[in-house]
Amino acid sequence: MKKLKNEKELVKKAIEEGVKYGESRGVVEFEPTDSANEKIEYIYRLLVHDKVIQPLPEDQVSLVTMKHKLAIWASKMK
Repeated sequence: MKKLKNEKELVKKAIEEGVKYGESRGVVEFEPTDSANEKIEYIYRLLVHDKVIQPLPEDQVSLVTMKHKLAIWASKMK
């Protein structure tokens, strides 16, 4: 897994966009007390469920790989 140049910023963007996506679908309402890690996991699973992104093999799913996958997703947004 090759790290992206600005992966931290892309993860932040992915969280923002993922929260908007989930709330606009009406499937989730994030609380201010939800941690970034909780949001990352929920957004990743939601995007996989909706077939927006390809799922990772279940034995490779971790916080680091989910962040990376979301960063790639965010990098493809305009």
